[in-house]
This record gives sequence, structure tokens and C-alpha cells, in this order.
Amino acid sequence: MIELNDENYYTRQADIDYMSYSQFKQFETCEAAALAVLNGEMKQQPPTTALLVGSYVDAFFDGTLDEFKAKNPQIFKKDGSLKADFTLAEKIIERVQRDEMFMKYMNGEKQVIQTGEIAGVPFKIKMDSYHPGRAIVDLKCMRDINPIWDDQQHARVPFADAYGYTMQAAIYREIVRQNTGDTLPYFLAVATKQDEPDINLMFIPDDVMDEQLAHVMLNAPHIQDVKFGKVPPMRCGKCAYCRKTKIITEIIDYRDATN
Repeated sequence: MIELNDENYYTRQADIDYMSYSQFKQFETCEAAALAVLNGEMKQQPPTTALLVGSYVDAFFDGTLDEFKAKNPQIFKKDGSLKADFTLAEKIIERVQRDEMFMKYMNGEKQVIQTGEIAGVPFKIKMDSYHPGRAIVDLKCMRDINPIWDDQQHARVPFADAYGYTMQAAIYREIVRQNTGDTLPYFLAVATKQDEPDINLMFIPDDVMDEQLAHVMLNAPHIQDVKFGKVPPMRCGKCAYCRKTKIITEIIDYRDATN
């Protein structure tokens, strides 16, 4: 098992050795697709513009914005100016810099890596802003902060629940606790991608994280078994990988058709 650092954190070997929040979420979405990506049978989808905008703002706080620009020439127009989405990213940066409390919470130790185990499964985390003994802060750049429709609950739910940020909080809090003995509060530093960006600092209650941690503890061993070939992966039947590798085994009633 490799010792993690900034250079190898996102490598395939690190993803094999450790579970992460994002990997856990991918396996919960579709085990077959997540395993195919991990095994190199399917290419990881390139980052969307929305993700790149978030990474742009992340890079500002990490002090690596010049490096990010050099590695991502697609964010520029032919004349060398930033494309509209990344002009908005600059506007987000300008906005958060004007807020003293936002900057205070984002002024912790940057991109701190820690590892631990949950239900016997090795996990890795990388924190946006870590205040040792005081708080964990994660930066999120969102389209907006309105509730999101959830098909399973047939209702709109808070964006942090819909996007799995409460689960991420539970994993991070637990790994930090294992490394330091401190059970820290977890905050989201949120900026929106609206024409005039909105900013908020939000906390995730302990009971929500407790519930999410219980969910991870219950399901992590199964995902680990899938990851290492002990049990076959389940197919979601709806994602790009499942569509690409689908084999027809029966004729269905047209009224039951869905994808």
C-alpha cells in the first residue's frame, strides 16, 4: 500500500489501495462502471466545464492557479482571454475575497491528506481547508443552492444531500478523528455560479454525519469485495457503460421500457 502525497494521490494505484468518497459514490451509482474505470477497461470521463470552474476556484485557494491554467489551455479563447465560464470563476474569486468570514474559514491548511479505515476498508481524504483541532472546511462552487429533485424520495432535498456532500463530510470527519482524536465540525464554504455569485458558510449537523457514516460502514465492505473481484459487480442498466456493454437476453413489453 503506497504512502500518499500530492503527486500520487489521484493515481490508479492510490485508487486501488484506498477507497475515497468519490470512488464510494461511483460504486454506489454503478458497480460495473466504477470497476471498469478502476481496471482501465473504460476511460474516466473528462471533467466537465462545471467541474473545471470549481477546480479553477480551488486552484486559487491552493496557490496553484498559474499551474492550473498551464495544464488546461482549453479554458482560453484563441485570443488568449478566458472563456465566459472562467471569467465567471474569476468573478467568484473576487466575490469571496471581499468576505472576511469566508476567507477566514478557507484560510486553513490546504489539501491536507490523511488515511484511515472504515469498517476495515482503507480510505483516503484530501481536505480543502483544515483547521487542526477546530474545523474541516470544504469548498463548493454550485450552480445555485436550491433543493434538488430526488427520484427515490419523490421530493426535493437539500443540495448537500442530493450531491452526497453529507456523506463526504461523514467520511472526512471520521478519518480526521482516527488520526487526531478530534471529532471536528464540518463546514461547507459555498459560492454559486450565478451572474452575481452568492456566498454562504454552512454547517452539517452531527446527527446527519452519524447517519451517513453508518451508511458507509454498512456498505463499504461490499464495495471492497466488488473492487477486488470477490463478488460480481451489479449493473445499473442506465449509465453509458451499461448501454455500451448491454446484451439483449429477453424481449420486453414496450410499456416497461426505460433508460
